[in-house]
Amino acid sequence: MLHRYIKNRDIVLFSFQPWNSDIAFNFKDMAYELARYNRVLFIDRARDRNTVLKTLLANKPAAPENPPYLEEVMDHFWVLHPKSILESGNWSPNYGLFDFFNRINNKRLAAEIKQSIRELGFKNSLFINDNDFFRGLYMKSLLPIREYVFYIRDFLTCQPFFQKFGPRCEMEMIRKADLVVANSAYLAHYAGQWNPNSVDIGQGCNLEDFVVDGRPEPADLKGIPRPIIGYCGAITAMRLDEGLLLHLAEALPGMSLVLVGGLDEQFEKSALRSRKNVFFLGNKKPEETPFYISQFTVCINPQLINPLTIGNYPRKIDEYLAAGKPVVATATQAMEMFRDYAHLCHNAKEYVDCIQRLVGDSREHSEEKKNERRSFALAHSWENSIGALGDAFHGMEMKFKLAEI
Repeated sequence: MLHRYIKNRDIVLFSFQPWNSDIAFNFKDMAYELARYNRVLFIDRARDRNTVLKTLLANKPAAPENPPYLEEVMDHFWVLHPKSILESGNWSPNYGLFDFFNRINNKRLAAEIKQSIRELGFKNSLFINDNDFFRGLYMKSLLPIREYVFYIRDFLTCQPFFQKFGPRCEMEMIRKADLVVANSAYLAHYAGQWNPNSVDIGQGCNLEDFVVDGRPEPADLKGIPRPIIGYCGAITAMRLDEGLLLHLAEALPGMSLVLVGGLDEQFEKSALRSRKNVFFLGNKKPEETPFYISQFTVCINPQLINPLTIGNYPRKIDEYLAAGKPVVATATQAMEMFRDYAHLCHNAKEYVDCIQRLVGDSREHSEEKKNERRSFALAHSWENSIGALGDAFHGMEMKFKLAEI
């Protein structure tokens, strides 16, 4: 696929997540891809006062030696680790007081960013904000930047921390942006309510490890009866349908339901824990995940449908398909693009019927089917996603030029 990539620019990437996060995240992958053709400054997440105080009160051991203030991770690619401590204003009784503290936070970070871009000699930078509608709300007016892009990849406003002030800030942020890009059609449509320059750029995935056949079986899978109906990912009540999983365990007693991932409090206490054919294997490192998926007979994504999940791009589906596995998932708007390669269900009965059929159908496990799934998943690369970002960016520039004529 031919794209018009963004090239030979100075790009500032404003991150919602910490650079050294234990959890893989889109924006870091995007940063490396953009650094192939541009100079990139990635802004690490700054600490807030509330977190610092909690750490001190908990008497936690001292953190390892801090990285350099401005860290060069490769040629033309730097990470700024801010020294500022941000105010924790989410307790504010009203938006006016919250906004007072939020402006202070924006100004503190902007001062550090301006210092860094002067040191690096960045000119007329492109600024891309990774879903941070609090700390990035006023950056467009505070920084010497040429274009401001807002990247939306989650419905953060439905999470408790953001429910009070998030909806208003997010709406303001989307309106201010020169361009909004999303990792799903649903989120692009959502942003389009306030900004007509809202585009779906798809999702990139690092799938090389999932296309390797003949992987050794993990030790904690040995002895688990086959067939295995497997899930890999966060096991939380906000994202997964506990009732559906209980139904599958009861309706498919001759199959093993294997859940790989960290559990929240509700699932720690779930009745699933007492089912003999349900196996919770705990959290695994990202590099271990392909070993587990390779042993699954059928992969599932039994998610709840709610504001948090309905628009999310299901990256685990690409991982399942890259491993060549049959997939059964809850039907959502974001899943529509997978319809020809995954089996979408609307209720528990459809799940049971579909899993039973897939387990017994040898064609679904053939090399031909496996290769079809892999080819589709591998098209969802970071190269293509960043290419789509470039297409949207150059399209936006053309609109601005035409408007000036």
